[in-house]
Amino acid sequence: MALFLLVALPTSHAVSSLRSGLGACRASGFLPGKSGNSMIRTDVRTERNIHSIIARRRSTAATKAVLTLNSFEKGKGGGGPSECDKAYHSNKEMVVALSTGWFENMGRCGHRIKITANDKSVYAKVVDECDSVYGCDVEHNYEPPCDNNIVDASPAVWNALGLDQNIGMEGITWSDE
Repeated sequence: MALFLLVALPTSHAVSSLRSGLGACRASGFLPGKSGNSMIRTDVRTERNIHSIIARRRSTAATKAVLTLNSFEKGKGGGGPSECDKAYHSNKEMVVALSTGWFENMGRCGHRIKITANDKSVYAKVVDECDSVYGCDVEHNYEPPCDNNIVDASPAVWNALGLDQNIGMEGITWSDE
């Protein structure tokens, strides 16, 4: 018999949950391996390494991605403090979180990336990871894992690009500065 628990979430979750399609907690991919903590941890590292290799290969040119909206402020939709600096960031700051592979195991922390949409470009600082492996728990604000093509941006980035925050998702390209 299954037990279901309904949790009331803030409106910001509804927008950010668009990152994974229908908004239900679901895996964004498959990690092969046997059950048991050590094997799962190895597979997750391998998955992150594979995404990292792909990300490095593509980062020299403009990479297609989906821009999503996120607040990096304390108590808002993003959950805890940013992974890179363990700090919260104002919605007026030009900051982003990248999907696990592009985040490169904190390798892009503090780097600026160029984001282009509708013939406008802005630069934003990488401060966090949009986890493509784990989700649906307290640490991830009960949000599903990110897809592997997400640039999760602050409202300041959306405003600078002239994008409608009510939409919550936009096709973009990005590259390393």
